[in-house]
Amino acid sequence: MSDPVRCWLVERSYDDRDVVTLVYATPDGARYHQRELSATALSRTAVTAAREIPAEELRAVGDEPTRERYAAEAERMAGSHDPEEPV
Repeated sequence: MSDPVRCWLVERSYDDRDVVTLVYATPDGARYHQRELSATALSRTAVTAAREIPAEELRAVGDEPTRERYAAEAERMAGSHDPEEPV
């Protein structure tokens, strides 16, 4: 297993099936990890500003606008939150 990579919460969305999608991305926005949780599971899970994600669980961001948006949001989160801070 490879070393974990610090990733920042860059997106949180809800859908009509009561599922919450959390996206954590690397600071450069090039790679991301997506996690889907039910609203019930989310109430029992701490959502923090950053997480350590194993490198092999990260996927490449497919397009430049998304990469830039993720990088900007990761920078904003890193500048305003401690990694372990609940958000």
